[in-house]
Amino acid sequence: MSLRSAHSYYNSHKRKQRGLLFVCAAVFAIVILSLALFVVSANRSVKKYKDLTRLWKNGEYKEVYDESGLRLEEKPLDFFLLSMRGYSAFQLAVAQINNQDMQMYGDESIAALRKALLQKSGERSGRVHYVLGKAYFLKGADYANQAIKYLEEAVSLSYRAEDIPEYLGLAYAELGDYRKSVEAFSEALSPADKDDTNEAPSDILLLAIARSYFEMGEADSSRAYLIQCIDISKDFTVQASALLMLGKALMKEGDIEGAEQQYLRVLREGGERADARYELGVLYAARGENTKARAEWRKVLRLDPAYTPAIARLTM
Repeated sequence: MSLRSAHSYYNSHKRKQRGLLFVCAAVFAIVILSLALFVVSANRSVKKYKDLTRLWKNGEYKEVYDESGLRLEEKPLDFFLLSMRGYSAFQLAVAQINNQDMQMYGDESIAALRKALLQKSGERSGRVHYVLGKAYFLKGADYANQAIKYLEEAVSLSYRAEDIPEYLGLAYAELGDYRKSVEAFSEALSPADKDDTNEAPSDILLLAIARSYFEMGEADSSRAYLIQCIDISKDFTVQASALLMLGKALMKEGDIEGAEQQYLRVLREGGERADARYELGVLYAARGENTKARAEWRKVLRLDPAYTPAIARLTM
């Protein structure tokens, strides 16, 4: 090789080396920049998650609902964002007075939580199953099966919440499975991990247990819970329901006078009520006082012209 050719080859080789170094430097810079952007993005995501958690702890559910909705536009399959959207939507649903608004938030909660379950399984989804079960219960009796399915799945995933047995009891009662309803309610009355065993059950819980026993035909057990409910309740709406059911239980036992006292107490303390008047009519008919019975049912229709049982009795 001539001197000139060698010099040319050397220069060409140096240019290739410089080019290769330049490419390596560029690639290295891009990698560093990408890592930096990833870290910044991750830090921003962590900050956003912390902000949502703080809002949730402060009870600012509407803010959590709105913010998680915005973030989901960027990350539509993010488990945390879907969960927070579902949890906040449920909280907003139970706070609504208008049934349409309650159903709207309830449906949003269900949609978000079902998507979340597609992204994550196992223990981390226990809370998702729990809230999803309650959201289905909120939709009404037609969704009791779904409520039971997700609540029991939450239990199987070792998720603990004191109100799960109560919700299960109510859901089973909606399905007419009163035996399982009573089993769940019994657990709600005496959870194994509750330290304060002197805490009194709520009047609503006692009424629900009494109704399940009543539907199973166990009048004695039903009556015991009804009396306890009436004694502790400060809400006359609950008391009236318990008094009317107690009257029916006493009727089944043949204590017609005792039943009449319950119905008259409802009218005396709560004013005119179609349901109490109707039950009085049933009582009088059972006692053979048909004229008094029909008079009571006519009073029912003056209070509520669409009261179907009274209409049926008067057209017999």
